[in-house]
Amino acid sequence: MRFISHDQVFATLTPAAAVAALRDTLAEGFDPATDPLREKVQLPHGEMHLMPSATDSAVGVKILGIQPSDSTEDVPLVQGSYLLMGAKTLTPHTLIDATSLTALRTPAASIAPVVELLTASEEPLDVAIFGTGAQGLGHAATLESVLDGVRELRITFVSLTEPADFSYDWVESGTDAAKDAIKNAELVITATTAPEPILHAADLGERAIVLAVGAHTADTRELAADVFEGAQVIVEDPTVAYREAGDVVLATEEGTVAREDLVTMAQVVRGEVELARDRRLVCKTVGMPWQDLATAEAIAAAADA
Repeated sequence: MRFISHDQVFATLTPAAAVAALRDTLAEGFDPATDPLREKVQLPHGEMHLMPSATDSAVGVKILGIQPSDSTEDVPLVQGSYLLMGAKTLTPHTLIDATSLTALRTPAASIAPVVELLTASEEPLDVAIFGTGAQGLGHAATLESVLDGVRELRITFVSLTEPADFSYDWVESGTDAAKDAIKNAELVITATTAPEPILHAADLGERAIVLAVGAHTADTRELAADVFEGAQVIVEDPTVAYREAGDVVLATEEGTVAREDLVTMAQVVRGEVELARDRRLVCKTVGMPWQDLATAEAIAAAADA
C-alpha cells in the first residue's frame, strides 16, 4: 500500500482540481443526504473523528486524532490519515496525509457552489478573508488557482493581529480600514475559530457573497442571524447543517432563515437552482465525508498519471 505525504498531496493536486472533483461527484448524481454522518469518539486524552464514505468508484475513511484544548503535548492539534479502498474489493490501496487533504477539501467545498459566479466576470474581484490561519490561506490559494487567467484578485485579510512575514494585504479587525475592506468586498470568507458572531449584515455590501467555514458545532457561529435575512442560503445538506452548523441552527431559532428555504450544493451544481445576484448569497459548509473521498480519489488518480 502506498503512502502520499503532506508535501506530495500539494504537489499532486491543484486546488482548482479539488474544486472540480467535488463538482464532478455531484454532477454525476451522488446524493450527499446518503453520506454517513461524522462520528466523534471521546478518548481519555482528546477525541477521534471518523468520516467514512462510499461511492460507486471508491470507499474511504478519514481518521483524525484531535488534542484537547488544554493539551501540553508538543504535537499538532489535529493529526490523521485517509485510507482509500476499492469500491467492491474493499482492499486498502492508498494512505494519504489527512491534514493536507483537509486543507485542499475545505476551501474546495465552500468555493465549489459559487465558482461559476466567480468565473463569470473579468472584473477584479475584491475579497475579504477573516482569519489568517491554514483555512484562510487555503481559501486564498484556491481562489488564486480557480481564477488564474480569469480575473484579478484583490485579497485583504482581517484579524486581530498581523502574522509575521505575511504576504497578503492585512487590516486589523474593527478598524476603519477593515470596515471598508469588508463593505467593498464582493466575496467575504469567514475562516476563524470564533464561537460568537464576527460578521453582521450591516458590515456587508447588499449583494455580497459570504462563505462561512469556521464554526462546525451547533452552538457556535461566525455569522450573526441578520446576515441570513433575505439572503439565498446554500448548505451541503440540511440534516448535516442542523446537526453541525451553528450559523444556520441559531439563525433558524432567531427566525431569519427556515429549513425549507435552504438550497443544497447539489442543486446548485446540477443547475436545478439558479443563484440569485439581486441579494446577498450565503454558503455555510462544515465538511462532509464524501468531499474527503472525492478529494482522495482525485489525489490518487493524479499520482497515477
